[in-house]
Amino acid sequence: MLNIFFGDMKDVIFNTSVYFKNVYHDEWITAPLSVEMIADVDKSKVIDGGVIDSPVLGKIPPTGLSGGVKTLMLIENRPDKVFNATNCGNNCAKWLLRIAEKKDVTINLRYMMDFGNGNFDIRVLNNDRVVHCMEELVAAAIQYV
Repeated sequence: MLNIFFGDMKDVIFNTSVYFKNVYHDEWITAPLSVEMIADVDKSKVIDGGVIDSPVLGKIPPTGLSGGVKTLMLIENRPDKVFNATNCGNNCAKWLLRIAEKKDVTINLRYMMDFGNGNFDIRVLNNDRVVHCMEELVAAAIQYV
């Protein structure tokens, strides 16, 4: 399940780009889920664990990926940590839900991410409410963002 704490949170890793730079492994980049996320969010192609082909930037290292993709890979590969997912755009929402289908993950958000019109299961940790659609999520979280 995806667990979200809205607003200021203690012990959250806020600067995900710096954290990613210091902990990622090449095999994270070439993992099938990462390859899909990089293609979808950054519109880029993984060449190998150290090179990504970006249509905008050309050949870049993994540290050159967007903050959203780096945060998604951290959430996937370090579920024991809580990351600030605020630098993830709405285009990361479906990936957060997909990661959370396999394991419980907790993220910190400072805005109302759009999880779309479908049904989902998200726990708002601020008030321990489980919500199943955007209308319920907004109602449960609006006072915290």
